[in-house]
Amino acid sequence: MAKRAIISVADKTGVVEFARGLASLGWEIVSTGGTYKEIRAAGVPVIYVEEVTGFPEILGGRVKTLHPKIHGGILARRTPEQLAELEAHGIVPVDLVAVNLYPFRATIERPGVTLEEAVEQIDIGGPTLIRAAAKNHAHVLVVVNPARYEEVLARLKEDRVTDDFRLALAREAFAHTAFYDAVIAQYLGTLSPGEKFPRELVLAFERIDLLRYGENPHQQAAFYRDIMVQGPCVANAEKLQGKALSYNNILDLNSALELVREFEETTVVIIKHNNPCGVAQGATVAEAYRRAYEADPVSAFGGIVAANRPVDEEAAKAMLEIFLEVIAAPDFTPEALKLFQSKPNLRLLRTGPLTTQSSDWCDLRKVNGGLLFQEADREVLDRAALAVVTKRQPTPEEMEELIFAFKVVKHVKSNAIVVSKNRQVLGVGAGQMNRVGAARISLEQAGDRARGAVLASDAFFPFPDTVELAARAGITAIIQPGGSVRDEESIKVADEHNIAMVFTGMRHFRH
Repeated sequence: MAKRAIISVADKTGVVEFARGLASLGWEIVSTGGTYKEIRAAGVPVIYVEEVTGFPEILGGRVKTLHPKIHGGILARRTPEQLAELEAHGIVPVDLVAVNLYPFRATIERPGVTLEEAVEQIDIGGPTLIRAAAKNHAHVLVVVNPARYEEVLARLKEDRVTDDFRLALAREAFAHTAFYDAVIAQYLGTLSPGEKFPRELVLAFERIDLLRYGENPHQQAAFYRDIMVQGPCVANAEKLQGKALSYNNILDLNSALELVREFEETTVVIIKHNNPCGVAQGATVAEAYRRAYEADPVSAFGGIVAANRPVDEEAAKAMLEIFLEVIAAPDFTPEALKLFQSKPNLRLLRTGPLTTQSSDWCDLRKVNGGLLFQEADREVLDRAALAVVTKRQPTPEEMEELIFAFKVVKHVKSNAIVVSKNRQVLGVGAGQMNRVGAARISLEQAGDRARGAVLASDAFFPFPDTVELAARAGITAIIQPGGSVRDEESIKVADEHNIAMVFTGMRHFRH
């Protein structure tokens, strides 16, 4: 008896060649709908599914393969008892199932798609065929990826279908249906936003690239995209030139983009080891970059740069003066791109406009044996909620500087302190075990430039020591969340030194 294959695919890439190859090996092919028509039109012998089931497609094609004569043939073990049972019911064993699924994802990506249109692209028969074949992979080859067709044909022709190969195809098949269902679950979740944290969490990510290694050379790594996220972000950016991005590049790029999009004014950010070492604003991207670089020239070397305006020729010339790993911006002028060609390894990423956030709303972090899932920290300062708690009010200019510094400190690893003046970060204290230590680092980095500057803290001061340190350095205004049981002590020290202090009521821990 000839071996039987069932072929029913939404993605018809290579399907005719695959069917022809099977037919040349003496296989019998059963197919459905558009796949049947395409194979038949190519002159390849093919059997229509209703000739096997004795039952026509119904409900507009919703039901066509859900039948014992199909699934019995797929699920039967090749034991004498089950083969006899198949024969008693006139069922032919199925030895190969090649199926991929309705284009649900492509449908929901169309602008203006309705729920009804999306639901019609939820495949039922396809996943059932795939899962049945994958379950019985010891006897049935299951092929969901057209890229596998050539290898499958070669192995069949050379009698090299091993148990390991069958298992690999089955794993691929279950991943295919699981991903498909995850996309559906995530899409429906976007329509019922009240349930942000479902009891059973499913996520649909597709691999963008295999990376050379992870944080360190002994760690393997890959980069995946959340297929539901639209809008400008590191995963959706277009690489225009340069070497492949590394694991650490991607982490730093994400930090750079999330910080630079906080500002409406022309701003440039330089990130090093996932912390900003330079942030500044200017009339042009070139001016903003130079000011960001001047904040900490030592750390800027080998850094990641992000701008919230297109990079032009003048900015490109300035950026080419030192070694940088990556430059990301909404766009690059032709003149800038031509200049950057002199450093072909320099990665350039075009993000599109950074005036809005992407649709990504959550923050995921893996821990050993679990996953932390929270809303991303996208809260914006409410100016009306800012409370001046000292005798001296900040000047309008100081208030603008405080807001600038607080937007920056939000993106610095806790404990975090930022010193800034004239929309230029002068000192950053990041990731310290105590707040006064972070303040000391940022003020030492700022040096004499701290006189007349402002200081921002990501969380409250547990003691007044940070205010005392700021006063000695010449800081004139401080912004912090407030909320410590010793707030009055910090306020008293600020008043003694004529420092204006503003409470935001909003903490920005970043661990």
